[in-house]
Amino acid sequence: MALHRVAVTGMHAITPLGHSWSAFRDALMSNKSAVRYMEDWESIDGLSTRLAALVTDFSTPIHWKRKKTRSMGRVAALAAAATEQALIDASLLDSEILTSGRVGVAYGSCTGSTDAIQDLTDMISGGDSSKVNATTYIRLMGHTTAANIAVFFGLKGRVFNTSTACTSGSQGIGYAFDSIRYGKQIAMVAGGAEELCPSEAAIFDTLYATSLKNDTPNLTPRPFDQQRDGLVIGEGACTLILEEMEHAKQRGANIYAELVGFGTNCDGDHITQPNSDSMGSVMQLSLDDAGLQAEDIQYVNGHGTGTEHGDAAESKATANLFGPDIPFSSLKGNIGHTLGACGAIESWASIEMMNQSWFSHTLNLNQPAENCAQLGYIVGTGRHLEAEYVMCNNFAFGGINTSLIFKKWNP
Repeated sequence: MALHRVAVTGMHAITPLGHSWSAFRDALMSNKSAVRYMEDWESIDGLSTRLAALVTDFSTPIHWKRKKTRSMGRVAALAAAATEQALIDASLLDSEILTSGRVGVAYGSCTGSTDAIQDLTDMISGGDSSKVNATTYIRLMGHTTAANIAVFFGLKGRVFNTSTACTSGSQGIGYAFDSIRYGKQIAMVAGGAEELCPSEAAIFDTLYATSLKNDTPNLTPRPFDQQRDGLVIGEGACTLILEEMEHAKQRGANIYAELVGFGTNCDGDHITQPNSDSMGSVMQLSLDDAGLQAEDIQYVNGHGTGTEHGDAAESKATANLFGPDIPFSSLKGNIGHTLGACGAIESWASIEMMNQSWFSHTLNLNQPAENCAQLGYIVGTGRHLEAEYVMCNNFAFGGINTSLIFKKWNP
């Protein structure tokens, strides 16, 4: 069976550094960090980190009707808002194809909205059920982003919930890719989202994986740096519209890039400790899927959380496959770890950087750590680079790994 080619025809991101590529790029160029000290978290006893990167300028669009938003917590609203703008970007928002059954959704987040979980907790622990209503479960369920997107836009195709922690967004894109190239759908809404919650910071706190540089929020996280001390969580959402290539061409769609490779695997040996061999294997799976060799990749966007073991394992896996000179950077120094959204946001940024032949440096990376492998780390300032193929990698709790390869579109 001949496989279908897959185009990226629409994109939109909501990030702590802005909601447009121009705003995001300008922030990268000016070394802007979205990380801030969270005064609201001072009341939480035992929480060591007080740092996060949040979206400060988002509210539910005023033209949305209450009937469609009552089932949405913040994470679902972020996802739906990013999707609406991505569909507009792809010129598909008012298309009859959306409700034809030929368009589906593959989308995820680490969890649903935790304020809804709190409402249930109050009922169980305190006997107060006054806040529990018909939408409580819908707002907290693990597939709240995918389900709300499907209902909000009337999508009748297949629905994948990719609630796989830090690979939620990238797995969403990958499974959407497979759905189109194997002829199951003509287009897919793909991506990931996350809303900020101190409960997520607390989880990493218990693993001694959070940054404690509470007095200098603009200097952390520090991916791959000798002085790194852990990650900083963030929030946001990003949607890519994937479409069968010939269908996109026939309707005259704007094509941002072609998605050509996807790999995903599992370490299968530890729930939280990274495995360098599996990381390398998933990159090779993506190369094999695209029919490419390692030397065909001109840039790698790394996961780069700023943790001791994660950065070391990732850098060694990347160097073993691509050698010590591959151009390489992470965006988490600017926006923190957006968890379920990071794979989608980083894919969006990688595509935009590829199309502008300019790749951002890793903010706060000054001196690569001794336990990290030698790579072509982009430091200090961005780098002008012509790239036909870029790779975007993510790694998650559960030992779940993903790798995506995008090709520059040359009509």
